[in-house]
Amino acid sequence: MSTVGATSAADATRDAGRPQQQYGRIVVVGGGCYGGYYVRQLLRAHCAGALAWDELVVVDRDPSCAVSSLDVGERPPRLRLVVSDWHAFFDQYLSSAVQDPARLADAIVPSPLMPHLMADWLLSSARGRWPERAVGIGSIETLPSIPWQRSGDDGTRYVSFAEWICPINCIEPARCPETRGPRSWSLPSTLATASGLGEGAPSGLPLLFHCTHRAYGVGMIDVRDVVAADAAIAERGSAGEAAFIVGTVSHCHGALRCITIGPPSRERPGTVADFSR
Repeated sequence: MSTVGATSAADATRDAGRPQQQYGRIVVVGGGCYGGYYVRQLLRAHCAGALAWDELVVVDRDPSCAVSSLDVGERPPRLRLVVSDWHAFFDQYLSSAVQDPARLADAIVPSPLMPHLMADWLLSSARGRWPERAVGIGSIETLPSIPWQRSGDDGTRYVSFAEWICPINCIEPARCPETRGPRSWSLPSTLATASGLGEGAPSGLPLLFHCTHRAYGVGMIDVRDVVAADAAIAERGSAGEAAFIVGTVSHCHGALRCITIGPPSRERPGTVADFSR
């Protein structure tokens, strides 16, 4: 999923003219070619007064990743490289964010090639909350009106309104650079009403993390939304059997996962997500 990238001169002028956006911690997923690029763009945003943060954290399992060798002039202030597996990092980080209100001012810069990390953490959190219940992944069968769809081996459904190859530097403006016409589509609004599940299954609840352009071509999702999704799963799941469509999405592209919470009893019917209804 690609929603972040370079900006034009006009975009940069617009970003610099906006009120400064303040964050606690910004977490960049990956320190390779994408992460290194985003870090340099964040430096530009910082120098222009468009963005400010208490800490900028880059997470990569390779201590010799591209970010580790950035020149002094390419390094934003308060930059820290965390050498860790992504899943291990977010398990600790997001679990602590649930208990720490200060983390609700944080944001995450996703990588176009990362797995569905937010759904992975929510699934792990639900399994820890209900070890005696069947917590698993349901299949997502049909998504009408979205032209491109593929399923991954881990149960993630990747979807896109684009039937062409989008440049990594597209910020999804109101006028699509490929069609040269108005961008009449948006995954968040499409999926917000596509919550029907298969007959006999619990009603599904879409939990969407919208990656939006913040400044200088960098897209982010807000940690507060991930924490709120965990709370929503806890509340709905505590009342009985439940299913949730978890999506990290931009206007054009998305990664979706169906998380199912079985009933407290031994009777655990299967759940299949179906958006066709």
